[in-house]
Amino acid sequence: MRLLVTGGCGFIGSNYIHYLFRNHEDVTVINLDKLTYAGNPLNLESIEKAHGGTRYFFEKADIADPEAVRRILEAHPVDAIVNFAAETHVDRSINDPAPFVTTNVLGTQNLLTMARSAGVERFVHVSTDEVYGDLGPDDPRFTEATPLKPSSPYSASKAAADMLAYAYYRTYGFPVCITRCSNNYGPYQFPEKLIPLMFRLASTDAPLPVYGDGMNVRDWIHVDDHCHGVHLTLLKGTPGKAYNFGGNAERTNMDVVRTMLSLLGKPESLITYVKDRPGHDRRYAMDYAMARRELGYEPRYTFEQGLADTVAWYQANGAWMESVESGAYREFMNTWYGDRR
Repeated sequence: MRLLVTGGCGFIGSNYIHYLFRNHEDVTVINLDKLTYAGNPLNLESIEKAHGGTRYFFEKADIADPEAVRRILEAHPVDAIVNFAAETHVDRSINDPAPFVTTNVLGTQNLLTMARSAGVERFVHVSTDEVYGDLGPDDPRFTEATPLKPSSPYSASKAAADMLAYAYYRTYGFPVCITRCSNNYGPYQFPEKLIPLMFRLASTDAPLPVYGDGMNVRDWIHVDDHCHGVHLTLLKGTPGKAYNFGGNAERTNMDVVRTMLSLLGKPESLITYVKDRPGHDRRYAMDYAMARRELGYEPRYTFEQGLADTVAWYQANGAWMESVESGAYREFMNTWYGDRR
């Protein structure tokens, strides 16, 4: 199988490429990435070092650029596309929604159009649980039938992309599936997200900023489990359907931070509370019964095992962690702290 993986230098996309080469000997991967702040060059280097050769190719491009995508699909005919390319961070979307609309909405529309023109046989669009909005403490978990009710510019842009994917299936019969997952964690995650951010700060005994009361709940999924779910969708998913994936690991943000401090041998006195994010969703939780029934999906990591492995990876990969001390990371941290002092 020949696959175009978009956003393949980002956190989840790079892990997916590693997953493919670890588990499938019959794949050729074309990695399309714009190499923005989250498309870390060291992620690209790690992929090329491990998998470079006749089964792996890299193309630097923007999914919102029709000519670039057309050129790549002509140079590298593929059987399927898995679309991870996206702007993903809620705080950034609150500060400036425009890039999220450009990449997540217009980029997805362009990719669907170019894929359809090229006769691509399968398309998996990777979305998020945030398109559903949030849950109360006693509400049942999100199912694929839960109405979409996004809360932030980020989740609104992802919901719009999901609707476009549905429209391309319904209008053109294009064979697209959608995946929606809960909060990912694991190797190569850019440190604006909770777990790598807390690791980076705790490692230097810096204050750990926790939004609001710290009681926001997320269902955590190890990135390898998510990658497994995405690939099951590619192989077995029914076109026109969305599939939820979760880790069966609901934890409050405070639970996560305290567990990390324990793993690192750091005191809880590092925790500091900061002004809450505007429109901050209170709880996410995913019902993945349909993915279990139709695809055979089941998470393989417990949260405790996955978090311990992730912390150990950060500790063993100091060069990668140092690389994130870039202008983009400093800019993010300055804005983040400056807005919440």
